[in-house]
Order: sequence, then structure tokens, then C-alpha cells
Amino acid sequence: MLINKLPNWLLAWPRPFKRAVAVAVDVLLCVFTLWLSMSLRLEQLLSLSDLPLHLVVLSVGLAIPLFVHFGLYRAIFRYAGLNAIFAIGRAVGLYALVFCTVYSVIGLPGVPRSVGVSQPLLLLLLVGLSRTAVRYWLGGMYRDMISGKGAAQVLIYGAGSAGRQLAAGLAVSKSMNVVGYLDDDDRLHGQVLNGIRIHGVGDIPKLISGKGVSLVLLAIPSAGRERRNEILALLGEHHLNVRTLPPLYDLVEGRVKETDLKELDLEDLLGRDPVAPNPLMMAKTVTGKTVMVTGAGGSIGSELCRQILRCAPRKLLLVELSEYSLYAIHQELERFVIEELAGDVDVIPLLASVRDAVRMGEILSTWKPETVYHAAAYKHVPLVEHNPAEGIRNNVFGTHTVASQSAMYGVADFVLVSTDKAVRPTNVMGASKRLAEMVLQANAENVKRKGGQTRFSMVRFGNVLGSSGSVVPLFRQQIQSGGPITLTHADVTRYFMTIPEAAQLVIQAGAMASGGDVYVLDMGQPVKISDLAQRMVVLSGLTVKDEEHPSGDIEIQVKGLRPGEKLYEELLIGDNPLPTNHPRIMKAHEEFLLWEDLHDKLQALSLALDLNDVPHIRKQLKDLVPGYQPEGDVVDWVWMENEKLAMV
Repeated sequence: MLINKLPNWLLAWPRPFKRAVAVAVDVLLCVFTLWLSMSLRLEQLLSLSDLPLHLVVLSVGLAIPLFVHFGLYRAIFRYAGLNAIFAIGRAVGLYALVFCTVYSVIGLPGVPRSVGVSQPLLLLLLVGLSRTAVRYWLGGMYRDMISGKGAAQVLIYGAGSAGRQLAAGLAVSKSMNVVGYLDDDDRLHGQVLNGIRIHGVGDIPKLISGKGVSLVLLAIPSAGRERRNEILALLGEHHLNVRTLPPLYDLVEGRVKETDLKELDLEDLLGRDPVAPNPLMMAKTVTGKTVMVTGAGGSIGSELCRQILRCAPRKLLLVELSEYSLYAIHQELERFVIEELAGDVDVIPLLASVRDAVRMGEILSTWKPETVYHAAAYKHVPLVEHNPAEGIRNNVFGTHTVASQSAMYGVADFVLVSTDKAVRPTNVMGASKRLAEMVLQANAENVKRKGGQTRFSMVRFGNVLGSSGSVVPLFRQQIQSGGPITLTHADVTRYFMTIPEAAQLVIQAGAMASGGDVYVLDMGQPVKISDLAQRMVVLSGLTVKDEEHPSGDIEIQVKGLRPGEKLYEELLIGDNPLPTNHPRIMKAHEEFLLWEDLHDKLQALSLALDLNDVPHIRKQLKDLVPGYQPEGDVVDWVWMENEKLAMV
């Protein structure tokens, strides 16, 4: 129908033309209200020619400039809200003051004095109604009414400023229809805000059955994780899909679209609230310095690079073995430097293996970085368990290579990114990371005795959400595919931290180092992975399929622990960590071997690696790493295949 297409046709007009039409409409309203006022006063229908010319000239000549001054033609009518109504009131109010003074107080021949009062009132009414009608029609509400159903019926949790901005931004949405607010304040329940009613959580069942609500948008940016968890627990009982609003700067002037709304980040809901970084600690080993990051293309390494750039280093060296990963992070950082830093920082991409002493020496001697963050490592537990020799070569001997070359070329601060899996490890990956820590501890002691300047330190933390191999993106993908969600064990628990917070704490911990320090990050409370999986299903608006709910949407299956996998992770080998100047960073005391004793053992381990003698490799690790207790049989692919061939 033509009437359905007309709004889109009108919206396509050039803006100056639309403003001209608005001015013409207001001129007609001035003339019409004059005619109506005179006709009502004289109790007869007048012709337009009977209107005194001075009356028309004054009305139009006064109204239009005032409307321009108060911005009535700058507003986008389909987004017009209370501010636009107030602007109309102010403009017509000043108009009424002048018009009433001229025709009611002073008086002019041929015009009844009452017209000086009635005409401004009629003008206020009709101008206001014209804007409301345009907003209703062009803003999409009229089209929604005549075109039928299809839009998702949504609730906004939070009737504060963020919620109001979100509702205004979604007013023109074709796929979302805001049917109400949810708010914790009992005093607001039942009230209407910009045409939308405010409800309590207890009204959700009624809104689901009566309005067909399927989605809740969280508009509470100031709420902490604890409060968000409470809200989500309430919403989870009703199997509603939950999304969160974009940054507030995207909500200004109705610029937000439904596509800007994002799935709820589990990162924001786990553990405790993040602590804002200390700017002085962030800057100490970075600002104005040449900084090198190994494993720059990885999950942690790339975020370290982002955080480092925000602290304005002089140069940033990206060391990465993967060509594609290096290309991707270099392109991203280059754009950031151009757009945010005006090109003041040199970002240098360097293809290199941390096991190559010649290449590491070449890089370090060329640019002489003051700070090195060593994030290059193999970290996937099952993969390293199946390829132990390569995991140890990279994680242990790669660390030794970079550390020794850094000390040789005068690096001031060297920070190793470690893991909680280094504590009483049951797998090769964890044992290799603990041995890498021991290498740094031995190097630190050696440097102190020889009067060197390099401060070696290491930072140990748990799982980071969103990193490669993280369960959150895996679970999200499995839910989108209709399930099942696969768990290794129903009782597995892990510590979690967001990637940005982990990177910030690594930088801050490195700034406190005196040499040989083992820092441990406060990860909050451990999270049961099965609970995490159930929460993600519920927050997707779905139900868990189990024996009690056979008709549920997503099944959770337990597959069994993978090689080397632990049920529980720990952060400390010893007890009683020492506090530091940062509330989330602790200092651990861990025993280690002096370099003279460690060197010979590493030589023996290297020989076992060259032979790929996996049983001997495991024995060597047990001798080197206190607490290492491998579980299960050898699962190295090459070793197992050779064993099969030997038996034939």
C-alpha cells in the first residue's frame, strides 16, 4: 500500500527540504489558529480574506523566528522527546507574551482582545500535536501498528538514564519493541516513563504470557558483578535471553541500533569486580621505553601489546613465530597508533622463534629494549601432553634463550607470563612452566651475584576468558549449534580472569620486581565449569536438557578428563604469600635450584628431548620439578606409534 511506503519516501527527502516543509506547516498553523480564534470569538465562520493583514504578519513574523531560535527545525522529529516538547513550550510561551501584549493589553482595531490569549494556546496545542504525530508516524510506531507482528518483545532492566537512552535509541527498531522497564525501586513500579510502563521483577511471568517477552536488555552499567549475578539469577528462572547495552557514547542522539546490542559477556559476571590499574605502575617500565613482547600474536601477548601502547612506549617490538598472527596484531596496532597516538610510536613486527639464540641476540642488540614481556609458550594441556618434547623445548629452553640473551644485552626488566598449572602439576605443560619459572629464578640469583642489571620476575595466574582454548567461546559455539555442551568432568573448577585485567596486572607486577620475584594474581573464587555451562544456557534463553527436564533445549555431556588435566587448580606451592602495594597482586616464596645445579640437569633433559625418550623425559621432570606427579600413561603420538611398530 502507498501509505506503508510513504514514511520511507518522506524520510529520504533532503534535510533542507524537510525543514522547509516544517516551516510551511507552522506558517499554515499560525494562519489557521488565527482564523479559528477569530471565528470562535465572533461566533461565525470567517473567510481568510477577513483576517486583518497586520494580525497574520505579526503572528507569522513573530512565530517563525522564535521557532528557529529555539531549535524546532534542528530536531529530528522521529526522535523528538521531552526536550523537543519543552523547546516548543518555551518558543510559544515567548510568542504568547508578545502577542498577548500587543492584542490584549495594548489592543489593535479589528481584533478582539480575547484573540491575543486564545490564539497562542491553540498554536501551542497544534504545533505540539503536529510534532507528536510526525514522531508517531515516521518513528515507526504507526508502521508497527499497521504492518502486524514480528518484532521481538523486550524489557529493559533499569529505568535510569542508560535505560531511557536505550529505549529512545530502539524507538525506530524494526526487530525490537520495548514493552516495559524492569527496576528494583518499588516506588517506580506502575509509573510510566516516556510512554513505557515500569514493572517489578514479579511482573515478568505476566509480561511473558501477555506481551510475549523473550528478551531482556541490561541497562545498568554502574552495577558490579555481584549485583549483576543477583539480577541474572532472577532472570534465569524465566528462561529469558539476556543482552547488554553498548557503551553509552553509542546511545547519544538515538544512534544505537539493535545490532549494537551484544550477548552478555560472561567475563563481566565471574569472580570479583576488576580493580582499576595504577597509572604509575603501568607507566614505570613502559612509558618512553623500548618494549619487547614475545608471543605477541597470542591471546595474552596481543593484549599486553594493546595495554603497553596505551602507556606510550617509545618503540614496541612484536616477536612472533606465526606469520598470520604477527600480521593480524601488527595491522591492529598500527591502526591504533595512527588513530589514537598520532603515529608517535614505532611498532616493529619481527618473525622469530624464541628458541633461536642467534635471532634473539640479533633483535636485542639492534633495538636494546629496556623491558621484555615473555608470553611465548605452548599452553594447551592435551596438545603438549601429546607432544611433550616440543612443549618443553619451547616453554623451558625458549625461556632460557630469551632470558640469557636479555641479560647479555642489558634488558632492565624481564617478566615471564606463567600459569597456575605450574603449581603441583599433573601434566607436562604445567611442569614445563614451573621449570621455566625456576630457570628465571636461577638467572635472577646469578645476575645478582655477578652484579648484572636485569630484574627477572614472573607472574602466575589462572585461566583467562576469551583466550585460545577457553571454554566460554567453545560453549557459546556449542549452544548456537544446538548442543550438546561437552564437559571433561562434572566437578572441574577453574580460576578465571579477563584478558585485559590479566595483562594490566602483569605489567603492574613487573613494575614492582626486584629480581627473582614470583607474583601471584588474586583470581577471586574458583568457578565450577558445569555451573558456567548451565548459566550460559540459561542466559541464552534456553533450558538444560537432563533427567529432570527431558524436553530441555541443550544437553550437557561429560566426556572424561583429558590427558594431564586436573580437577582443581592452585596458585601457590607454599603458604602465606606476602602482600604487595597492589590489592590483587601477592608475592610468593618458591624454592628453586641455583644455576650451577640446574644447568647440568637441563643438559640431561635436553638430551632426552633429542631422543624423544618420553618416559625418561617424565622422570627428568619429576626430578627437576617438585610436586610434579604425572597421571596416566605416555600419550606422545610419535612415541606411541614407534612402540606399536617395535612390537610388530
